[in-house]
Amino acid sequence: MNLKAKIREVPDFPKAGILFYDITTLLSDPAASRYVIDQLSSPYLKEGIDKVIGIESRGFIFGAPIAERLNAGFVPVRKPGKLPAERIEEQYDLEYGQDALCIHKDAVSPGERVLIVDDLLATGGTLAATAKLIQRLEGQIIEMACVIELLGLNGRKKLNGHRVFSLLTYD
Repeated sequence: MNLKAKIREVPDFPKAGILFYDITTLLSDPAASRYVIDQLSSPYLKEGIDKVIGIESRGFIFGAPIAERLNAGFVPVRKPGKLPAERIEEQYDLEYGQDALCIHKDAVSPGERVLIVDDLLATGGTLAATAKLIQRLEGQIIEMACVIELLGLNGRKKLNGHRVFSLLTYD
């Protein structure tokens, strides 16, 4: 399936000079959505994944059905102020400032096998912060899976050698 044909390219969004890869057009096609979930699930069917971690917010779209396919739990990683119970937080750098991600303290138990899922690997900040959260909870990161990777931004460099599977790549 030609997934790139299902992704709308929006120039100058969110600011001038940025080419935004809009996955909403892919998501509106049931066959394409199913194909993406199949492709992001199949490498891990025999990996004994205990938890699938979905990063706010588009990581939820892919992470929850992948967790179901893997017979694993789903854990959301959220922005500050969104999780109600005791949590830990990890700050990370943005182009102009900082942001943070949070996870419930009891979301991952020591030794649990974890797959981290997001829609996009760009600069690597959100995936790296999520990996730090999982490591603080003593989970075992098996791999990180993304729909799209923007190769020119070298996001893998921030991921400290973690394995990454990207379904689509753009230069």
